[in-house]
Amino acid sequence: MIDRRTLLGALGAATISGVALSTLPSATASASPTPGTGGVIDVHSHMVPDFYLREAIASGIVFPDGMPKWPSWSVGEHLQMMDGCGIDSAILSVSSPGVHFGDDGKAADLARRVNDFGAGVVASEPRLGFFASLPLPNVVDSTAEAIRALDRLGADGVTVMSNAGGMYLGNAVLTPLLAALDARSAVVFVHPTSPPNAAAVSLGRPAPMIEFLFDTARTVVDLILLGVVDRFPNIRWVFTHGGGVLPLLADRVDFFRTQVGLGTPTTPDVLQRLWFDLAGTPVPRQLPALLSTVGPDRLVYGSDYCFTPIAAVQEQLRSLDAGAANGGLEDWRAATSGNARRLLDL
Repeated sequence: MIDRRTLLGALGAATISGVALSTLPSATASASPTPGTGGVIDVHSHMVPDFYLREAIASGIVFPDGMPKWPSWSVGEHLQMMDGCGIDSAILSVSSPGVHFGDDGKAADLARRVNDFGAGVVASEPRLGFFASLPLPNVVDSTAEAIRALDRLGADGVTVMSNAGGMYLGNAVLTPLLAALDARSAVVFVHPTSPPNAAAVSLGRPAPMIEFLFDTARTVVDLILLGVVDRFPNIRWVFTHGGGVLPLLADRVDFFRTQVGLGTPTTPDVLQRLWFDLAGTPVPRQLPALLSTVGPDRLVYGSDYCFTPIAAVQEQLRSLDAGAANGGLEDWRAATSGNARRLLDL
């Protein structure tokens, strides 16, 4: 075993262009960011490496999830955003559509490159951490990459999409991956993506506006009704955008669960064991519903930068400062940062 300082020194030798780190010895040390004292911890923060963007566009993904363009991103821009917004530390991850663009082999290779890139960035920037990307729906390669990223690269967790080519997270096919994550008490950051046949329901509007919020609820309900949260109790699940529409649906799901025999866990009770970030528009209306469902102890902050531009991140912070207490969350900065430290073992 090597200590964190040795690991980070080794990672620093890698270039951020995605040099393979397969020669590193096994390690359990984490590349977690070093939090400061005055700002917030951002667990929902995106990276778009140049090579990743080229692969996506070459695969025909020019308008990701119906958005008009890909955002600009660099490590320098990200750090400038953090400085301008009072964010002490941030966890980087790849957003929708993830790393699988249709070919299993290419997806596995892209996941490795993305994760090596993230490890290299974190090695030189102690304020940053990263969630490793997995090439789902390829479960074999995803399990291998999760183990490599968590055990050798010091990833702070893994990120998965709410569905992978129509396969939702409760699917039994995912059992080997979930077992490996559970054995490591891994943080699993679940980012929404477009549902199957999204064009038929999105009506030409960007999927993040509405469909993302429903797909988050869909995959959480799948996890609960199929008993996955109970079978893998050590996984620390994190869901974005305040759980989407989930707080409004929890009681209805539980009603139907009891009426037609869909699973045994009580939905609101299970929700209180999950984590939710406040990316998006939590005030004034969503936050009270979320707090009434899960309470304050599992809420963390997320900027959603760079898919959310810096001006919108600043406006979101102002809205939280002005309205979070009225919504029931006192001193949201201290509350979410303290929660994030517990989540990430900082």
